[in-house]
Amino acid sequence: MEKEIERIKNRFYRDCADIKDISGAEEIRIRYLGRKTELNTLFSKIPTLPASQRGSWGRRLNVLKEEIARRLEEKINAISDKESKIDLTFPARRPPKGSIHVLSSVNRKICEIFKNLGFSVVEGDEIADEWHNFESLNIPAEHPSRDVFDTFYLDIPAGSGGKYLLRSHTSTVQGWVMKNVKPPFAVISPGRVYRPDEVDATHSFMFNQIEGFVVDKEINFSHLKGVLLEFAREFYSPDIELRFRPHFFPFTEPSAEVDISCMMCKDKETQAGGKTCSVCKGKGWIEVLGCGMIHPHVFNACGIDPSRYRGFAFGMGIDRIAMLKYSINDIRFFYSNDIRFLNQFPV
Repeated sequence: MEKEIERIKNRFYRDCADIKDISGAEEIRIRYLGRKTELNTLFSKIPTLPASQRGSWGRRLNVLKEEIARRLEEKINAISDKESKIDLTFPARRPPKGSIHVLSSVNRKICEIFKNLGFSVVEGDEIADEWHNFESLNIPAEHPSRDVFDTFYLDIPAGSGGKYLLRSHTSTVQGWVMKNVKPPFAVISPGRVYRPDEVDATHSFMFNQIEGFVVDKEINFSHLKGVLLEFAREFYSPDIELRFRPHFFPFTEPSAEVDISCMMCKDKETQAGGKTCSVCKGKGWIEVLGCGMIHPHVFNACGIDPSRYRGFAFGMGIDRIAMLKYSINDIRFFYSNDIRFLNQFPV
């Protein structure tokens, strides 16, 4: 049995030295540690030996078996380490590069334009109380917008400003600034707003809005028109025109809705073919925002003397501005997380 043990050991060492990969190591393991091996045959002979020799030969066979298993494990680990090493000099594939969301890009562009006009950016809280969302803006208690069907009220205890809600417009920032900052000031305030609208191609229960307002002693409607015209020509095109239509908002007087001249109607192919523009429906104008001179009641509510100060305010939906700029016909695309859609827009 001594010669057989030495022969198995020597042959194993030779075979182990020739192992090149994991599959080769597995083949050697089966050859020496499997069920039908010479080593197991020697184990089966032990009961036939004299009782005084069985223990010593059993121990020697177990030592050999453990040595074979240990050497195989070392060999497999060495091969695995070698295969897992990374060649740092080998050119790697570039990972996919992310980009700024189209709404974030449009928001930054709008804010940059107004900052160049002297505006400061103030981002308000998305949770507001009734005073900031309604009362400070001259929206009375019986106004339809304060109904539970038109506002996301929160199920938390009311504060000194009334019940809490998810703000329905960024105009809530007006009350906060006017009560805490001494005029003159020019502020632009972007952010998310919430209204319980049914989701369709042009409506969403959550969307993005920008509020702008200026307060000083000699502000008039001409200043408002000049600021909005400068914004529109900087954001859209130097050839853009504005149209102001009388409207009503509780927090401004006089109030107006603003249209821009349709950029798509200037397409020569559309004109030559006599087709109706799909954007403005042949009207030549597209509504983009609401505006007006800040109502005296808003000044009074915020502790500003309307006999000394005047101001203007305007608000626009970032989603709608982006849809017009990039000819997007469904607001739901912005929130679909479809990388094919998002990759179409420049940063």
